[in-house]
Amino acid sequence: MSGADASHASGAAPGSDPGRAAVASAYQRFEPRAYLRNNYAPPRGDLSSPDGVGPWKLRCLAQTFATGEVSGRTLIDIGSGPTIYQLLSACAYFEDITMTDFLEVNRRELGLWLQEEPGAFNWSAYSQHVCLIEGKGESWQEKERQLRARVKRVLPVDVHQPQPLGAGNLAPLPADALVSTFCLEAVSPDLASFQRALDNITTLLRPGGHLLLIGAVEESWYLAGEARLVVVPVCKEEVREALVHSGYEVRDLRTYTMPAHLRTGVDDVKGVFFAWAQKKVGVGVGV
Repeated sequence: MSGADASHASGAAPGSDPGRAAVASAYQRFEPRAYLRNNYAPPRGDLSSPDGVGPWKLRCLAQTFATGEVSGRTLIDIGSGPTIYQLLSACAYFEDITMTDFLEVNRRELGLWLQEEPGAFNWSAYSQHVCLIEGKGESWQEKERQLRARVKRVLPVDVHQPQPLGAGNLAPLPADALVSTFCLEAVSPDLASFQRALDNITTLLRPGGHLLLIGAVEESWYLAGEARLVVVPVCKEEVREALVHSGYEVRDLRTYTMPAHLRTGVDDVKGVFFAWAQKKVGVGVGV
């Protein structure tokens, strides 16, 4: 997991902003398998303890979808990185899911799992855990089949562009819901850039639609193989203020404190936040 849990992907395209260009350059050294080992294998990937970070994230998502309020036809996952766990509960409520990432290596990693290719990362422990906490009697194999069937496309994304998916993209817009995990803070050189990125992705969401946002609390760097990536540190109240500024009603905002035994040296993350926010009617939609 971790801020290092950045769906560390939705990076920045080089441009006139030297901070964003530096972020994009650093991400070219991102190693998906090293990132997955650091965050989704034990100890952080140990789901046996209810106090662990993995169960906490999965529980936040499952509980929010169980309200029945976050549903519709289309969902876009912004900056998926090489991970799929963030959609295991969502796939029961949306029939058309778009996954996205800035890095081709992450989109390729997602493709391995979606197409059940040899060597794909094994997410079965996460699928089993979600089935357990949802309590619907569903098998983990059924859960994974449903997610694979409902992910319709994997697209490039750049959250620092006014049209994050580019012109003429294949995703149906505006979406009924957005999910984004460990992305915005991990690809923004400063808080102002984080705010603009949030504004940009908000244009993809219909008024009244929902955003589920997970990210790192007070993290400034993380490792993904040879890459040492800079993160803008954010606290709970800064996340709340950013959401309000982007035109959301904050429905839920919780934080998790990373215990000492999960501070493994792969980042300096202090905790994780989970936000459920609803876009206010009257807030614009991108063309």
